[in-house]
Amino acid sequence: MGDGKWQARCLLENFKEVGMKNSAGLLCRAALCMGLAMALGSFSPMHAQVGVPKYEVDPTWPKPLPGNMVTGRAGGICVDAQDHVFEVNRGDLQDKEKLVATPAPPVLEYDSDGNLVNSFGDFKIAPSSIHGCIVDKENNLFVAGNDDAVVQKYTHDGSKLLLTIGTKGLFDSSTGLITGIAMNQSKSLLNKPADIAIDPGNGDVYIADGYGDHRIVVFDKDGKFLRQWGRQGTKEEAAAGDGGAFMGVVHCVVMDNSGLVYVCDRQGNRIQVFDKMGSFKKSIWIKSGHEETPDSWGTAWWMRFSRDPAQKFMYVADGRNELVHILDHESGAEITKFGRPGHQIGEFTHCHTMDVDSKGNLYIAETDIGRRVQKFKLVK
Repeated sequence: MGDGKWQARCLLENFKEVGMKNSAGLLCRAALCMGLAMALGSFSPMHAQVGVPKYEVDPTWPKPLPGNMVTGRAGGICVDAQDHVFEVNRGDLQDKEKLVATPAPPVLEYDSDGNLVNSFGDFKIAPSSIHGCIVDKENNLFVAGNDDAVVQKYTHDGSKLLLTIGTKGLFDSSTGLITGIAMNQSKSLLNKPADIAIDPGNGDVYIADGYGDHRIVVFDKDGKFLRQWGRQGTKEEAAAGDGGAFMGVVHCVVMDNSGLVYVCDRQGNRIQVFDKMGSFKKSIWIKSGHEETPDSWGTAWWMRFSRDPAQKFMYVADGRNELVHILDHESGAEITKFGRPGHQIGEFTHCHTMDVDSKGNLYIAETDIGRRVQKFKLVK
């Protein structure tokens, strides 16, 4: 317990010993408690109002797409500062759909009510098997691709491709091909990147690289290599929680407001936490009791933070168990969870990626046979 909180507790215990028996005394003691807590920084109106969050699916979101437009697998979902939602999809319609439908473009933008307000992109230019997205503080959109070797940065409306990191179709592998042995070392090439985080202070680009390599690789805002960390781990390292040893896919990367870097060690069933230079800090385990460590599917698929200044909540997509885990950011302890496998509204099939808007609403993208996006409204 911090010194300030310990002193506050001692003061209150002293008041108890004196014995404040009447109602006026109780009111005074309550006022004193609140005053001490506020003075010592352990109380705020936001903290007082925060309870266990509860969600319900919004059946009206999103609205039907125009004409016969149909999305393929949902590769990612992200929310901008205006609470507009971007879905990145792979355009891989099923054979029957191809007879009657038109593939949606790689990027679709919805407003908060679920209306499609923009769409853009060319599948010949966008990363193959587009995977993950994020909108930076300048309102630019970044995307990756887990069957490709590039991360791309677009203007918000998609009218201009601003930056490409890596070379499309050229992998950090022994042969340069997608089938080559992962080298995990290139300063210019990627290998099936999955997610991106942007340092709001200097624009540095942190890439979860990914499905081929097993590392976090960092570039500056202009695409110049800065550093990397991480490698393929062993079963023993995974069970022991060794830092920087990733099991299988390095599936997400997120930076919190304090500058710590959170990484989804998917098959390792944990979120690994580092500083910006790659120094390991801790593991946050994501377990439901059904999985092994490591696990062939893994539990730590995706994560994002709530958008209050303290980022009170961590949201983790667990595609193995088809759950959303809600954790306390500070402690990493699970507060609650929701979800179940299934094809009905509000259920999950391949609960893959997610994001949260300024009101605390969650958006979940289901890939592979799930092929949809859903909105869950914060109701408590």
